[in-house]
Amino acid sequence: MSKKDRIHEITSMKNLKKTEIAINLHRCGISICIFVLGLALFSCSEDAQKDESNNEILGYSLEKLQAAEEWANNNTKTAAVVILVDGQPLYQWGNVDTKYISHSTRKSFMSALFGKYVDDGTIDLNTTMAELGIDDIPELTEQEKTATVEHCMQSASGVYHTAEAESDFMHDLKPSQDEYLPGTFWIYNNWDFNVLRTIFEQETQTNFYEALKSDIMDPIGANFQLADSISWVPTRSVHPAYMFKISPTDMSKFGQLMLDKGNWDGNQIIPRDWVEESTKYLWDAEIYDGDGYGYMWWVATNANARPYLPNCNLPVGTYSARGAGGQWMEIIPERNMVFVHMVDTYVRDNVEFGDIGTLLQMVLDSKN
Repeated sequence: MSKKDRIHEITSMKNLKKTEIAINLHRCGISICIFVLGLALFSCSEDAQKDESNNEILGYSLEKLQAAEEWANNNTKTAAVVILVDGQPLYQWGNVDTKYISHSTRKSFMSALFGKYVDDGTIDLNTTMAELGIDDIPELTEQEKTATVEHCMQSASGVYHTAEAESDFMHDLKPSQDEYLPGTFWIYNNWDFNVLRTIFEQETQTNFYEALKSDIMDPIGANFQLADSISWVPTRSVHPAYMFKISPTDMSKFGQLMLDKGNWDGNQIIPRDWVEESTKYLWDAEIYDGDGYGYMWWVATNANARPYLPNCNLPVGTYSARGAGGQWMEIIPERNMVFVHMVDTYVRDNVEFGDIGTLLQMVLDSKN
């Protein structure tokens, strides 16, 4: 079974509650390998399923995973969780096929999308804003125009203009204009993230959403349509934001693609070198109450001044995409795990980072 088919198993039984978990069921004297979701399959009772040895399930305890789900349901407004281990579904709950707003996880998708075009020379990371003809209203200063594509990819451009989809907290943290040279100071900066859409579309002559669909979403079998785009006419800057709707299931597929260094069933969707380069620790993000940062990915390292994720011990090399409200995709190479947590922000639900950390630690502790 291909990787696409294995992960597609997450969505194939919509009337069942739990994630597929591979076990051996002895029925009629024949050992049959099936996927169990917590409710009865193939006319087998729930009690019969519980009699099976759950500690063999991909090396994790079903009982402890169920306890993590119960804790989340009782203590948070988590809408859905999907967990993959070794490229296979381990556990899930909630509305895993519902499409939620990406929020700032969009930035990690943009990072991944750039890889192909940097690799083939369409986009040069060393090109400056001046060379690209990039400007804004009000105009960039001469110093700001020396910022490169790579500076923007790292959120270190030194351009502190007001930006689309920028919170008051983000805006108030920004230094004064020209206070820092490009590439010398990190601040979480939506101007940098948004201008990358302008640059991408200008240099590739392709709409961001169309490229996202054709270059990443379609190849991994994600149910992404152009109608899932969330964009608007910019009013605070000429450079638009680029959110979209995505399901936890499809988010987990993207996470698996990254975990496998951009390879999907033998097809190199994202250049391997780009995956490795973009997820390296480059900046300490303490000023933003954060940890480490790479090319639009949050990166764990012992060099972080703050914990990577409160209430959770994660190894160096872990990295994540994060968005407002508790949208979260954690990639843990040491565990060969993808953990996706999503919240229904349409109703303004929110889950604090510390609670996500507590939940993820419970998942990690469920390993036998």
